[in-house]
Amino acid sequence: MPLSTSLRVLVVDDERNIRLTLTTLVESLGHEARAAASAAEAEAAVQARRFDVILLDLKLGQASGLELLPRLLDAAPGCAVVLMTAFATVPTAIEAIRRGARDYLPKPFEPEQIRLLLDTLAHERGLVRRVAELEERVAEVPEADFETESPAMAAVYDLARRVAASDASVLLTGESGTGKSVLARFIHLHSRRSPQPFAVVNCPTLSEELLASELFGHARGAFTGAVRDTPGRVASAEGGTLFLDEIAEIAPTVQARLLRFLQDHQYERVGEARTRTADVRVIAATNRLLDDEVRRGRFREDLLYRLNVIQLRLPPLRERREDLVRLAERYLAHFARVQRRPPMTLTPDAAASLRAHAWPGNLRELRNVVERAVILAPGAVVDAAVLGLRPPALALALGDDATVEAIEREHILRVLARHPHAEEAARVLGIDPATLWRKRKRWEVGEG
Repeated sequence: MPLSTSLRVLVVDDERNIRLTLTTLVESLGHEARAAASAAEAEAAVQARRFDVILLDLKLGQASGLELLPRLLDAAPGCAVVLMTAFATVPTAIEAIRRGARDYLPKPFEPEQIRLLLDTLAHERGLVRRVAELEERVAEVPEADFETESPAMAAVYDLARRVAASDASVLLTGESGTGKSVLARFIHLHSRRSPQPFAVVNCPTLSEELLASELFGHARGAFTGAVRDTPGRVASAEGGTLFLDEIAEIAPTVQARLLRFLQDHQYERVGEARTRTADVRVIAATNRLLDDEVRRGRFREDLLYRLNVIQLRLPPLRERREDLVRLAERYLAHFARVQRRPPMTLTPDAAASLRAHAWPGNLRELRNVVERAVILAPGAVVDAAVLGLRPPALALALGDDATVEAIEREHILRVLARHPHAEEAARVLGIDPATLWRKRKRWEVGEG
């Protein structure tokens, strides 16, 4: 999608030849042009239709362009007004800018000056429209709720906005389902790269060979099935952002390639010797502790340093319960539209049930629970029974009158809530992952 756009331009000048020359020039540059010979005609024109740019003469017979300027801006907020005059002085220019002029153009001017001016304004207008489109598209995603009553989440959003202005690599950490991919898009949307592509690579879904090809592309014949040259996600994200989801899963050889790209933005396609460059920002996400992965020799320490310029930890849903009901209502509205049902509401007991739940699956679990409720609810009201959440188990403490099995179950479930990845939870608990799996399976069928 091109960033520049066609502009609607109003030429305001009391000299007929200048009006004719300018409108002809503006139209030859691919923009729409209208003309006004007086202050009254200019005010009538902006009341009748919207303009992106107004080329305004300083002297309009007995009237003053400087006096007209604020009235035009009141009638056309957001319009770029450029003052034109044959009597250019520094004080006049300063006063024009103070009153809201976008720029100042001394007469006589060359056609090239007008072209450069309109090209700049068209590019800026295209950026504004592109960002508005992206924000509208993001707003349709239920998880993209960037309002929060949680201090922990507010701190994350505040840092994300500040980080977005830079090109630094960002590492997003947190449990599965906390919204890391949504936050990555949020950072991209608020960066200078927002008009350019946002490319996603889900690292665990690809083998070592396919991941290298997916990232950097491959040459024809590089491996079986490579029947044509393929550019890869790095090339397709040129000028934009590359989001690497679950970065801890990538193989050592791909880690080395990625490290080199982060250091000097250079890479080679699989099966090709030619070195290429790309201007791409990298955002990575993981639900693992990468420091532990480094200690175990499964993740390169130098790559961690390159990725971890800025780290943002997304709190799990149980640590931001202030947002629970609003998030559920957002999902409720979304799935009611998807299922073509009328607007739906939560009962107080449903809200209480949401707040009491542990949410080990975080936003992903909340989404599934609400989607199921929208499908199963007989009417427009969703109560606790429709949500189907189990009542919270009573918290146990050491020394309580309880069996060892109950205490063990409570402890394991709490660890799993913090470390949903089974291997990581098993390491914290000091047991084999297979043992942990068997215990969870037994509890799920109600045997213990």
